[in-house]
Amino acid sequence: MKKIENFKKQLARVFDSNLRTRQWENYVDYAIIGLIVISTVEVFLSTYDNIVEQYGKLLHVVDYFTTICFTIEVSLRIWAADQIAPEYKGFWGRIRYCFSFYGLIDILSTFPFYVNLFVQVPYMALKVLRIARLLRVFRYIKAFGILSRAIKAKKQEMMVSLQFLAIVTLILSFILFFVEHSAQPEVYDNGWRSVVWAFAQYIGDPGGFADTPPITFIGRLIACVIGVLGIAIFAVPAGLIGSAFTEVMEEDSRVEELIKNSNLINEYMLVKSVKRAGIFFPAKNISIGDLKLELGLSDAEIIKAVTSAKNLRLKNLANAINSGPKTDMIVVNQFYVNTQYGSHIDRGSSVTIVNPIGRGDNGLSYFDWHIAQIGGFNYVANELFSRMHPNVSSRYNFYTVNEPDNPTFRDFIDDITRGKAKDDWIVVIAGEQIVKNSPYDFHFELGGERGEASFDFEGCIPWNRDLTKQLYEDFSKTLEEKLQMKTDMHVVQPKVAPKNLARYLITQTEANVLLLTVSYDLMVFKKDVYDAIVNVAKVLNRNLETRKPHELHLEEYSKRTVESQYWRNLYLSEGEL
Repeated sequence: MKKIENFKKQLARVFDSNLRTRQWENYVDYAIIGLIVISTVEVFLSTYDNIVEQYGKLLHVVDYFTTICFTIEVSLRIWAADQIAPEYKGFWGRIRYCFSFYGLIDILSTFPFYVNLFVQVPYMALKVLRIARLLRVFRYIKAFGILSRAIKAKKQEMMVSLQFLAIVTLILSFILFFVEHSAQPEVYDNGWRSVVWAFAQYIGDPGGFADTPPITFIGRLIACVIGVLGIAIFAVPAGLIGSAFTEVMEEDSRVEELIKNSNLINEYMLVKSVKRAGIFFPAKNISIGDLKLELGLSDAEIIKAVTSAKNLRLKNLANAINSGPKTDMIVVNQFYVNTQYGSHIDRGSSVTIVNPIGRGDNGLSYFDWHIAQIGGFNYVANELFSRMHPNVSSRYNFYTVNEPDNPTFRDFIDDITRGKAKDDWIVVIAGEQIVKNSPYDFHFELGGERGEASFDFEGCIPWNRDLTKQLYEDFSKTLEEKLQMKTDMHVVQPKVAPKNLARYLITQTEANVLLLTVSYDLMVFKKDVYDAIVNVAKVLNRNLETRKPHELHLEEYSKRTVESQYWRNLYLSEGEL
C-alpha cells in the first residue's frame, strides 16, 4: 500500500507543469508537449486530400499512437489527482478533477476516440476535439498561467464594473425605447428591440440583427453614450488585467527571491556540518547573526525566506532554558516534509520513532530524525501543527489527543500504526516538561505514578514488561558509562496524562508503545548530543529491532553533508516553497 502511495506521489511530480526545475521528470513533460505538437501536425496534414491519399496509413498510425499515449497519461493523472490537491481525494474528488479546466480538456481531447468505436461520432467533431489537445500546452506556458492568475485576482473588480455597465446600458435602452417608439413604432415595437440594439453595439453588431439606428435627437444622444460605454467595456477590464499582470509578475519575482534565499540558507546549513563520533552531522541550528554575516541577508530577508520555506523554521533557544535569566537566541533549523503534517519514512523496521511536537519542542526534530536515520527505524513526525500555531487551521495538539477524528491527525495515526505487529515497537520521543535542576537527561515514562519503580504495575503502557525492563537497564547503563548521562523512570516527570498520545496509541494498535522524554538542555545546548543520538540509536536497535539485522546505518554520515547527494535531495528545494 505504501509503495502505491509513493508511486502516486512520484507521478504527481512527473506531471507537474514546472519546466524550470532540475528534476528528471521534466523529460516526461517535454515528451508530452512533443506528442501534443505531433498530434496537432497530424490533424493539420489530414486536411490535405493529396497527403491523406499518399500517407493516410502513416497518419492513422500517428493518430493511434498519440491517442494511446495520451490515454495512459490522462488515466494516470486522474488516478494520482489526490496527490495534486486535497480536494481531489476519493471518487467524487476525481470527478471534480475531471471537470476542472485542464481535466476537462484532457478528457475531451482523448476519450471520444474510444466512444467512436461503439457509437458513431461525427468525423468533424473528432478532429475538433483532437485539435483541442493544443490547449493542453497552456499547462506549461508561464504566460497563460500569469493571465489566468491575473484574471482571478481581479475578477471581483471586473464583475463590479461589468455589472455597473450592464445596468446603465439596460436603463439607457429602456429610455431609448420610449423616445424612439413614438418616432418609429414599427421598428421599436417593444422594449426587447431597444435592449438588443444597445447591447449589440458593444460587439459591433456583426450579424446586422440590430440594424435599427435611432432617429430622434435623444435617441442619438443615447447612442453616443452607449458608444462611450462600449469603449469602457473593454478599457476597464483591460486596465484591471494590466495592473493585475504587474502585481502577479512582481509576486513571482518575490517568490523567486524567497526560493533563492531559502536555498541559500539550506545550502549554508549543509556547509556547516559537524563532525562528531567520527561521522558528519548536518548543522543543528544556524543563528540569524551567522546568516546575516555569511550570506549578506537582512533580518527581514531571512525571516521571510524561512517562514515561506516548507522545511525551515525559526526557534528561540531561550525557551529551552529551565532556570536563570533568558536572552533571546533566534536560530534557524531544518526539517524534512513529505506529508500534510510533516514527515513519514517507512524503512521496514520493527521500530517506529514518533515525534509528536516537532514545531513546539526545541531540538526535538533534529534529535528524533537522526536516531531514526542511524538506527534504521521508521519515522513519523508532526512538524507543521502545534497548539500555539499562529494560523488557526494549523492550531492542533498531536501530543494531547482532544480531537481524534481530525483528518490530518488520523493520517498521522494511520502512518504510525499501519502494518504493526504485536512484537513491533512505537517509541514516542518528546521534550520533557521543563524540570528545574533535574539531574536526568532521559525519562522513561511508562504511565506510573511518581516513585513507581516496577515494570509490572496496572496501566503500564508497553505490554511487554520484560523487554521494557531489559531496554531500560541497557539504556541507563550505556548512557551512564559512555556519556555520564542519567536516566530515570517516574522520578521527576508528572504521570502521563490520560489523553497523552502514548496512551491513545495503545488503543489503536497491539504493538508496544513507549514514551521517552528528553531534557531540552541535552537536545539544545550540550555538545555531546551527537554521541547521545548514536548511542540511543544503538541501544534501541539491539534491543527492539526484529525485522532487520542489528546494525547502525551510517552511510549517509560518511562525508560532509554539503557533498552528499542524500542530504542535498532531502533539504534543497526543487524550485517550490
